[in-house]
Amino acid sequence: MPYVRPVSLITAAILPAVLLSGCPGPTAEVRLTLCQEMTAIALGEAPAWRGTDTHLHGYQDAVIAVRFATRSGEGRAVCHFRHLKSDDTALTLANPLEAYATVPSRLSVNGRDLTGPELARLMEQALRKQGREFIARVKESVRGQ
Repeated sequence: MPYVRPVSLITAAILPAVLLSGCPGPTAEVRLTLCQEMTAIALGEAPAWRGTDTHLHGYQDAVIAVRFATRSGEGRAVCHFRHLKSDDTALTLANPLEAYATVPSRLSVNGRDLTGPELARLMEQALRKQGREFIARVKESVRGQ
């Protein structure tokens, strides 16, 4: 029978707090963050973000546009998020973006539409990057304990 190392009570009590502290706060909108990550990967470089615009169109797609600057100049990316909820809830009334998907159904970078396998590849790379960054924050928090 394999030996299972007991988890100390302190570790069990601290770990949830550490994990929650690694999550983005309410000011970090997940759709915006993912749109920016996917845009940076599509560009092949980390741009300087210049601003964002969010447009909600009722039961149609939400549109998040991000403006950026790179060494080659100014640019713009637009992410579309499908509407998912048919009924308004307290959560969607408090935060209307909650009614929309958390991953984009379309992405356009400097007027070039990225769809299908290319969109899926960008999404996968962005989510993996975010996952690695989250794990690094958790490890750093645990080391600091």
